[in-house]
Amino acid sequence: MGLRINTQIEIAEWELTEQFVRSSGPGGQNVNKVASAVELRFEAERSPTLSDAVKRRLKRLAGRRWTKDGALVIQVDETRHQARNREIARDRLADLVRKALVAPKRRVPTKVSKNQKRKRLDAKKARGEVKALRGWEKG
Repeated sequence: MGLRINTQIEIAEWELTEQFVRSSGPGGQNVNKVASAVELRFEAERSPTLSDAVKRRLKRLAGRRWTKDGALVIQVDETRHQARNREIARDRLADLVRKALVAPKRRVPTKVSKNQKRKRLDAKKARGEVKALRGWEKG
């Protein structure tokens, strides 16, 4: 059973590696003996389910979480419960992949219309004339 992203895409279990490590922060003695933090590793570069374009977008979205060997590493130590941290990590991975699936719209470069340019220059000219009339009068 893998991680379902949407109706078409499911990440296989072999692509995911989970490692449980000791968490930092409050928790007293419990924090020293229980490995409740989770480190979820997704071998994104080798994934056959994602296209190259999606992988590129995922790499950009992942930022520092992307490793040199093309894996996406998500660390969660929000709760004291290992199972809950695991759920949060899987949810974050799924959200990140969903965001990468959406192709950004191409930006269509626009130009300022000739009428707008003319209006701007007319306004500048009028303002200049007002200021020119403010000078000292000789007499």
